[in-house]
Amino acid sequence: MDWLKAIVDYGIIGVLVFMSVLSVGIAIERFLVYRHIKVRDFSDLKTLELKLTAKLHIIATVGSNAPYIGLLGTVLGIMLTFYTMGKEGFMDTNKIMIGLALALKATAVGLLVAIPSVVLYNVLLRRVKVIMMKWEIRHGRKGI
Repeated sequence: MDWLKAIVDYGIIGVLVFMSVLSVGIAIERFLVYRHIKVRDFSDLKTLELKLTAKLHIIATVGSNAPYIGLLGTVLGIMLTFYTMGKEGFMDTNKIMIGLALALKATAVGLLVAIPSVVLYNVLLRRVKVIMMKWEIRHGRKGI
């Protein structure tokens, strides 16, 4: 069952770190795109909306799924702790507590990835709405 410990330590945490880098990278790219958007260059609101909302779904997906991936790591870690307890019979409580604490780190990392991703998504979505409102103000009408 040592392979399970490696999956939790490197697999699950590695996936979460990758998701975090992906989310932050896309958010930075979107902020840079929004900085250079000029509403006068778009004659159609839908075209502007397509340009503004590209890739935002990835940040939302990371924010909504990271806690579940962290929870999966926790479940696997707890399974490993129980397996070790059953195999060794009597175990020192310190070993059990250390095993459970290490299992919970996956959930903590999942939350550390999810919370900033959700915040970034909401900030970017607000920026999209502001830019679209500027288009509507400039064109004097609501887009069709």
